[in-house]
This record gives sequence, structure tokens and C-alpha cells, in this order.
Amino acid sequence: MECKVKWTGAGMSFLAETGSNHVVVMDGAPEAGGRNLAPRPMELLLAGTGGCTAYDVVLILKKGRQAVTGCEVSLKAERAEEEPRIFTRIHFHFRVIGKQLKPDTVARAIELSKEKYCSASIMLGKTAAISHDFEIVEA
Repeated sequence: MECKVKWTGAGMSFLAETGSNHVVVMDGAPEAGGRNLAPRPMELLLAGTGGCTAYDVVLILKKGRQAVTGCEVSLKAERAEEEPRIFTRIHFHFRVIGKQLKPDTVARAIELSKEKYCSASIMLGKTAAISHDFEIVEA
């Protein structure tokens, strides 16, 4: 996996070009010299972690022939007060939508993502206390 990040030369905006040839813009807060034009790098790290685990959960449920029609993950993170301002706590709230989804099956999919498949959350779990909960919405 590769990525190239380049400062745009304006404020604190950066362009990241991924190995799969996609571009993501990042920017800083105005008080840090940014122009607030794009997400902060740490926001993208959190969003990527949410995407990683949601991907796992949907894939696991589909492979288990569950009638999943939607999955949303809300993440709330706390960061250290002092540098480095690492994540110290992250809570994942899953909202899984489908027909006749069983709580045990959804819980197992989330657990498998947490313990085995989601590289991002497993990596962040080395420094942050991670918690999960979920709700099931009948489609």
C-alpha cells in the first residue's frame, strides 16, 4: 500500500493521492493556519476506521446469508490533552438494518471485526480503549 501526501502551498491544505489513484483533501483548523476546507487528518483516520469495521460487519452478515440492507457506524473519540494527541477512547455504535436479523449474529459479526478483521480498529486499540454497542432496525 502506498500514499503520497503533498502540501498545496496554501494554508495547511494537503492532497493525498492513494496507491489506487484516488485523491483526498485534508485541511487544518483556522486557529492552526488552515482554512477549514476539508476534514482534518485525524478525522479521516477515524472515518477510515468506521469504514473498515462497517465493511467487515456487512461482509460477515452477507456471507452468513443474513438479510442485511443497511449498516451505519457512529464513532465518538476522545484524544489526549497533550502531544501526541492520540485517541484514548473510541466508542462504536452500530445501527444495522435488515429483515429478521438476530442479535447474536450481529454481535458475532461485530466481535469478529473487532478481534480479527478490522486492521484499523485493532491498531488503534493498542492506544485507545475501544467499546462497541449496536441496535437492530427491522427493514
